[in-house]
Amino acid sequence: MKQNKIDLAIKAATGVLLVALAFVIVYSVQDHVVGVGDSAPGFRVKTENGALMTPTSFGGKVLILNFWASWCAPCVQEIPSLNQIQKMFASQGLVVLGVNVDSKEELYRNMLQRFQVTFQTVRDPQENINYRYGTYKVPESYIIDRNGKVLQKYAGLPDVNGEWKVWTDPQIVSYVRSLL
Repeated sequence: MKQNKIDLAIKAATGVLLVALAFVIVYSVQDHVVGVGDSAPGFRVKTENGALMTPTSFGGKVLILNFWASWCAPCVQEIPSLNQIQKMFASQGLVVLGVNVDSKEELYRNMLQRFQVTFQTVRDPQENINYRYGTYKVPESYIIDRNGKVLQKYAGLPDVNGEWKVWTDPQIVSYVRSLL
């Protein structure tokens, strides 16, 4: 009888451990996709101009976090408007950070030079930051408020009422202005 209780306890403990293991496996294989209303994941990167950027670097500022690549036509299309919106609102508390996913550094550098990129950029060929956000395509952008909450997410160029726009579209400029 004593052996039966020990066997039963071992079986119960094994069952509990198997259920816990199943939860761990399911949780670890799920995509962690950041959406509107979520807290923006943290990151620590050194930008092209040598500045160390972390989410606290943007404290009190609105952040447009833009994932891009040199081979992506819509990414190329939006760079001039990202330059412009950064210039328009930098003094009012807007920061644009471009995260480049090119595997070849020379492609990244050529884009910076060719389009005279004026906003902060960082190269992340291992896509560590992309992974934290659940971003698997480019361009993808997040507008993050002063408290670190994701207010807007654009997969592709910014979309206003079903139409693709650039960052200097009056509706987008008005929205960004309202956040500052």
